[in-house]
This record gives sequence, C-alpha cells and structure tokens, in this order.
Amino acid sequence: MVGPKAKIHLNRLKLNYDLIQNQVQGKPLMAVVKANGYGHGGVDCAKSLESHGCRFFAVFHLDEGIELREAGIKSEILVFSRIDSARLGKAISNDLILNISSSSDLPDLISYYDAKNVCPKVHIKVDTGMTRLGYNTVEIETLIHTLKDNPQIPCEGIYSHFSTADEGDLSYAYEQEAKFKIVLDIADEIGYAFKYIHFSNSGAVLNMDQSSYNIVRVGMLLYGAFPSNEVPKSLPVQPVMEFRAPVVEVRQVSAGTQVSYGGVYKTKFETNIGVIQCGFADGIPRPWYEGGYVSFNGRHFKIAGRICMDQFMVDFEETKPVFGDEVLLIGESGNDDVRMEMIAEKINSTPYVLATAIGGRTHRIYQD
Repeated sequence: MVGPKAKIHLNRLKLNYDLIQNQVQGKPLMAVVKANGYGHGGVDCAKSLESHGCRFFAVFHLDEGIELREAGIKSEILVFSRIDSARLGKAISNDLILNISSSSDLPDLISYYDAKNVCPKVHIKVDTGMTRLGYNTVEIETLIHTLKDNPQIPCEGIYSHFSTADEGDLSYAYEQEAKFKIVLDIADEIGYAFKYIHFSNSGAVLNMDQSSYNIVRVGMLLYGAFPSNEVPKSLPVQPVMEFRAPVVEVRQVSAGTQVSYGGVYKTKFETNIGVIQCGFADGIPRPWYEGGYVSFNGRHFKIAGRICMDQFMVDFEETKPVFGDEVLLIGESGNDDVRMEMIAEKINSTPYVLATAIGGRTHRIYQD
C-alpha cells in the first residue's frame, strides 16, 4: 500500500503495562481502550493486554464495549458514557458494566429490574470537581442509602476523575481527592461496601498516591506518551505507535522556490523537495508545518510549507530519497525519533488529540 501506515508495537504496549503496574505497586490496572484504543486499535490492543493478564477494560460508548465482546474479550468492561435506558438489555446481554452518574439513573435501573427481574452491573461516578458526569457530593448519602435499600441493583464500584493530576500544581487534585475520601467515609458509615474503588488517570499514576484504591485506570501512558509536559518523565514507557508515510516524488529545485499553499516556505538554497503521501486528513496535524520536521535515516528534515489534505512536502537538502522510502512522522524506530508529546507542546495541543486523529487512509499494522 502506498500511503500512511501506523505500526502498532504490541510488545511495547505490554512492556508499558508492566512498567505502570510496577509504578503502582502491583495493583490491577483498568486499561482504557476507548476511542479505538486512543487511535491504536481498541480491539487489537485489548486482545494483547488480555493475553498479558489484564482483566479490566474501560470504553466510553456502549457500542465500543459490544465490539470488544464480539472480538472475544472476556474481561470486565466498564462503559463511561451516560446510561441509555433504552439499551439496558444490550448491556446485560454483553455483560457490560454501566456508569450511574445522574439523578435519574438509579430510578431507571430500579424500574427496569421491576419489569425484567434483571439489571446490569454498575459503578457510581462521583463528580469531585470535573463538572462533567457524576453525582455531586451532597447527593451521595441519599444515593447510597437507596442502593442499600435496593440490593437487587449490583453496584460493584465507585470512582471519580481528576481534572488537574497531570499539571505541575496539584492543589486542586488534592482537593478532589479529599472530597472523594469523604464520600468513601459516608459509604463506610452507612455500611455499603464496594468491590472496586478507583480514582486515576495517566497523570495520577505519575503524580498521585494510589494506595487508597484497589484498581488503577490508565489510558495514554499505556500507549507510551506522557499526558502533559508537567508530569515526571522518569518512567521509561515506549511509544506504541510508529506513524510513517512514503515519499512518492522528489524534485530538485533552485533557491527561492515557493512550496505549498500560500508560498509561506521558500527554499534558501538549491535543494531536494520530497512529496510525502500523508495529509491532515490522515492525522498529521496541520499546524505542525511551522517548525515541524520528519525523521529519515536518523536525521530530522524540515516540513516545507503548509500541510495539505492528502500530502505534504519535506526539504531533504542534499539527501535524495527514492520512491517508496518512508519517513517517520510520529514515534520511535531505530535512530528515528519524533515524540508525540513534543509535537503536542509545539503546536499547543495534547497527545490525546494527536493520537486519536490518526486515521483517514492510514493502514494499521500490528506487530508483537
């Protein structure tokens, strides 16, 4: 195939899993594989991790959970999205754990049980400061009393989500954690126990103590990218994705030649301009043309002008690649290295945005 490809190194994924589990003193991990495994392929990554011992996954949408089940995943799967009461039967038939996060969720589940004599497993989502989905802390006491009075509702877990755990200033994260501990104390006083208690993300794995929780959610860090430039980077995770694209044309041009839309790039010397068959429709971020580069044979070469929808140009200087030679756009391979976090910082984005954008005509190749 002549076009962009994403090599997914499943051996690196498993290596990262082991590094993270060691970081949290051996606690079980809940591997987040939503959004097609952050662009890495949710099904293939989940299969690899399950074969490596992972027993808990998380997705956002019910259909993502069904896709994992249809692919043969047997482990627990938590669905983060708001409950869709019209699809509770699908959740039950696929053994998916739902997220109760709003005042109408529990009454809907009780009504469903009364009508069907069955109910999906659930976790409580607590809003400790994200101001997204979740019960606020003043609702928790009533909620837990209602759950205690309705043991037919199989509530197995309780969790929250940090909003600033990947930042240098952790004061707000500690405030969130304090609120969550109050919620756990309330449940303890009522006498309601949870099988799973989790409050983490990739930033929290690196920055926050996980000793109070018995399972650890982790996403981006599994795929070998640090969630921000403010977290410690001592954990030697490896980029799981190697995003590459082929050279499809090389032409020698004179000094002063304008390249790409708007002519914003002008060659300073006689040089070789290569055309790379990959564009912003495939996931290479368009703003990266300013100061951006690719890696080829251990050297960095500047992106020449604005990235187009399907292609972009590179100034190869005195080097002259041939048709079919591949350049590294994102990832790590031998002497070539272009870290996703570095691109994100340069264009004021995040690794999450970059990784999930890689698609279009990109062909994924899985290697172990």
